[in-house]
Amino acid sequence: MENKFLKWLSSQTQSVYWHDSAIRAEQLEGFANGAVGMTTNPFLVNQTLVKDTAFWADALKNVPQGLKGDEKVEALIRCVTTYYAKEVKPFHDPVKGKGYVCAQTSPLHTGDVQYMIDQASRLSSWAENIVVKLPATRAGIEAYEECAARGMNVAATVSFTVPQVLAVGEAAARGKARAKANGVKPGLTIAVLMVGRLDDYLRDVAHDSFPNVQEGDIINAGTACIKRAYGIFNENGWDTFLMPAGCRGANHIVDLAGAKMLMSIAPKIAKLLETVDTFEERIDVPVDSAVIDRLMTMPEFRKAYEPDGMKPEEFITFGSTNRTTDQFINDGWNPLASFNY
Repeated sequence: MENKFLKWLSSQTQSVYWHDSAIRAEQLEGFANGAVGMTTNPFLVNQTLVKDTAFWADALKNVPQGLKGDEKVEALIRCVTTYYAKEVKPFHDPVKGKGYVCAQTSPLHTGDVQYMIDQASRLSSWAENIVVKLPATRAGIEAYEECAARGMNVAATVSFTVPQVLAVGEAAARGKARAKANGVKPGLTIAVLMVGRLDDYLRDVAHDSFPNVQEGDIINAGTACIKRAYGIFNENGWDTFLMPAGCRGANHIVDLAGAKMLMSIAPKIAKLLETVDTFEERIDVPVDSAVIDRLMTMPEFRKAYEPDGMKPEEFITFGSTNRTTDQFINDGWNPLASFNY
């Protein structure tokens, strides 16, 4: 179905639409409406292999039998991402962040720097337009910088806060500077902020302890954080793209329209955007200060919103980090490890 808002967003603004699903039918609809890149994660790869089994049958014949653990999961992820890497290649434009597909490292090793670097090297070797997703933990950001220094395309995911994306932006700048100093061409760098997943976490915190913070405030929390981060990225002149992801409502895209961001948009959010009939760039429209004031009564929001709200060693303990890592393990990585093909 035609999505006029997404077509406007992707053709009339500097915002770039990346499709957030590996289901073949959904991918085709997304690209028909302006998507020029794809995000995947262990959950999404498992989802397409389960739902689109017939579609992947021939490709799966090339996956060796007898593989186990991370080796097996990597082979299955490779099956899906290399196919889509070819699909998006015609859009390839490194300056604008177009024509890429993501492959994610193991959520079982978010504290092991060398493991993540080694795995990222393997994933990156599959195709020149693969972006390797690493967690925005302290260790993950250390690995991210090293991968950027080696010229890989990298995205920091499992990220929900201003302190996290600022640490990623700094790491990307250092890594790219090292790459250039060594005669290596820098790759694409992305800092994800999972706006809706932050809202989900803060909603539970508000219900438990902060009754004066209402739903109208909560649904603006992630938006407020990424808008603040966007201003700081621009002030610093960083060329790393921010990526809103984990969206829960049309507002998460509508309120960021016009931003020079790579927007990860899932099919359910695209469906909600079909009903949007006002095409307006709103990235420079601030979140209501009264909403910010109420949210600031919550220590967990302050951690997410203030640039110095958390130290890198605290990133792995933030509530949203634990929730999302658990989902990637139990609903993505582990099911792939036991997938029968």
